[in-house]
Amino acid sequence: MDAVQDEAAGKRARGLDRAFEILDFLRQKRQALKPNEIAAQIGAPRSSVYELVNLLLSNGILEFTGGEGRVYLGRKLYFLGAAYENHFDFTRECEATLERLADETRETAQFCMLDGNRYTVVRMREGARPFRISTDVGQSVPIPWTASGRLLVAHLSDQDILNFIPPQDFRLPGGEWLEPQTFIAEVRQAEREGLFTFNSIVDSFTHCFAVPVRGEEGHAAATLCLVTPRDDGIANRDRYLDCLKKAAAGLEHAPARPKRS
Repeated sequence: MDAVQDEAAGKRARGLDRAFEILDFLRQKRQALKPNEIAAQIGAPRSSVYELVNLLLSNGILEFTGGEGRVYLGRKLYFLGAAYENHFDFTRECEATLERLADETRETAQFCMLDGNRYTVVRMREGARPFRISTDVGQSVPIPWTASGRLLVAHLSDQDILNFIPPQDFRLPGGEWLEPQTFIAEVRQAEREGLFTFNSIVDSFTHCFAVPVRGEEGHAAATLCLVTPRDDGIANRDRYLDCLKKAAAGLEHAPARPKRS
């Protein structure tokens, strides 16, 4: 009997894992897809994907959109996210911090974290200058492409970093190959200095600044960043870093703090 129950529990767990994989895949693709397209692209049996998609549809987690049986993330996910944000003070603190940073520097301010073994912008405030830098909040990006990535993995050993980051993520947007050892050297530099800045790998016109927001364990749980026009960023380096460090200090240990009633 115990073996049968264990097998059933195992199947339920695998089903949950697959359901989350479907949701995360749609989030990354940012477009509606047919269940058979999802199955083919995540390498899953079509029968199990169809079954899970129907279950998610019936609970409002997915919705039909775009015709021809295509599905995408449902509005219930928005309500769940809103309930999460309403429960924690940190989101409000983060928004206020980004607004102050954008006002002080006139540059685009971002709050960034790891999403699995990828980097993502969680919150963003655009600066006041006419020059606009567009970034998709929530889109996953390879860690080596980002200034923040050097800080967010700095608590790992060299080998753990290589095990954590998919090998293909060291190929940069232009097709060049970033040597893993070069990346690790930059990680250790960022760890020593408590910051990392560079000319953006993704956008040739911008310069990126990142400082850690440390969690209770002492390593970077998140980062605060500025994304600036290249010449302005280099000219204002010291002032921008000072603004970022003061802002990060105000957010230290704030993540996931419940609201006070």
